[in-house]
Amino acid sequence: MKNTDTYLAEIKEIRQMMEQSSRFLSLSGLSGILVGLYALIGAFIAYRMIHFPLPSSYQKIFPSQIISNLVVLGSVVLILSLATVLWLTYRKTKSSGKKFWNPGSRLMSIHLTIPLVSGGILILVFASRGIFSIVSPSCLVFYGLALVNAAKFTRQEIFYMGLIQIALGILAAIFPGLGLFFWAIGFGVIHIIYGTIMYFRYEQKPKSA
Repeated sequence: MKNTDTYLAEIKEIRQMMEQSSRFLSLSGLSGILVGLYALIGAFIAYRMIHFPLPSSYQKIFPSQIISNLVVLGSVVLILSLATVLWLTYRKTKSSGKKFWNPGSRLMSIHLTIPLVSGGILILVFASRGIFSIVSPSCLVFYGLALVNAAKFTRQEIFYMGLIQIALGILAAIFPGLGLFFWAIGFGVIHIIYGTIMYFRYEQKPKSA
């Protein structure tokens, strides 16, 4: 007959299987590093656009050109980041013999998307009214909330990264003149640190003796 320790071990194993089925654990650390690099490059280009503008004669003809350029730049960084995350995570999932679209990834995507879409719409509404100081803080805070919301369906490190993003967003609101700086730290430096930790913690294969 089975003893108490055997029953407890079986219950623990069943619990672990249930948790794994509802969590998506195949996020690519390398994608985090690359997304951080994209963000830093984008922030540098945006800084050049803002602080080294085109001649005043050109700005009189095209007064909103810098805003359009920043929107295009942000869109390129976003699309490139999403494509990189999806592609590298898909490759990692397939190489481990798992399904990319499973209950865990669906739950994570839903809980990640709702705050992101809500925040994105709010940012667009304020930006359309010429209120641009809210863009950087809102990007960071809503992204952080999305990470915290989705963390229970993936790695726990996502939760702490979300808290850091929220804190940086609040700082960006307190110091509006440093919005781009905090944006670069949140989406650039923090992503690189997170991606590096995830890569060496979960993806780097131990060297054989």
